[in-house]
Amino acid sequence: MTLKQLTYFLAIANEGSFLKASQKVFVAQSALSHQMALLEEELGASLFDRTKRGVNLTPAGELLRAHARAVLRQVDDAKTSIASLSDTPEGRVIVGIPHSVSNALALPLFQSIRLNMPKIELELTEELTGNLIRQLHGGQLHMAVLFDDGTLDDLEVVPLVSERLSVILSNAHGSKSRVAANRRSLSLQEALALPLILPAVPHGVRPIIERAATQASLSAPNVVADISSISILRTALLAEMGCTLLPVMPLMSDINSGALRALALKAPGLSRTVCLCRSAHNPPSVAAKLVWQATMALVKQLSADGRWADTVVV
Repeated sequence: MTLKQLTYFLAIANEGSFLKASQKVFVAQSALSHQMALLEEELGASLFDRTKRGVNLTPAGELLRAHARAVLRQVDDAKTSIASLSDTPEGRVIVGIPHSVSNALALPLFQSIRLNMPKIELELTEELTGNLIRQLHGGQLHMAVLFDDGTLDDLEVVPLVSERLSVILSNAHGSKSRVAANRRSLSLQEALALPLILPAVPHGVRPIIERAATQASLSAPNVVADISSISILRTALLAEMGCTLLPVMPLMSDINSGALRALALKAPGLSRTVCLCRSAHNPPSVAAKLVWQATMALVKQLSADGRWADTVVV
């Protein structure tokens, strides 16, 4: 198996066509087909399902795509790290961010890297936390912002801030609810009894909420809908379909406008620890190390100056 074969394979996987891939990598289609035949023979598995419209990956092909991306990213990192020894650090750095953190961190991080490290190409990918963990383990990301819920084994983890959860609901919904009307805070038991819209298991705050209910010997949360998309959850809240337990930052614009309302949880409350994570096995490039350090400093600064609401530095 060669790097050239992996490059060709990814081109075919991305384009869905041998012809389009050959044009992209500037190689004759016959040569591309020959290389893929050699690769399939070496692996002892078929990588493509041929159709009239092009090609689809087989299960073996899907598995190889994840490994190929990781291998080629490591090669790029090695090249840029060596180049950076004698020049200003440069290269591509891929950072994963959960949906519920994007509103607080994405734009400030882009601005910071562009201003201070203009030769580094920053790519942000917004995903569910479970997907980000898998991509970190697979080498598809240089680092990711995650939450310490006890599932971050085999990763290098640096806690950054603790973020408080609040009950968030539409003002109209709150006025109709006997529990929430004219209240500024609720107990955890009261919050769990509300009609809740929460991320699906095992994403986001869901494990934290369920674990807190169990530890307090309370009933499980009254979940009326599993919605892991912040934009869809927001729409459901505004449509008065239920409430949620989340940090305020993802929905801050609607809270500030008065469309939504945030109620604090009474002590001891609920919080999540926001961490910066990377693989403990893949050596980071010089550019990735710099972005790692910049991200840690930025998150703590956003918390300290109040731009990341309801957080404290840990």
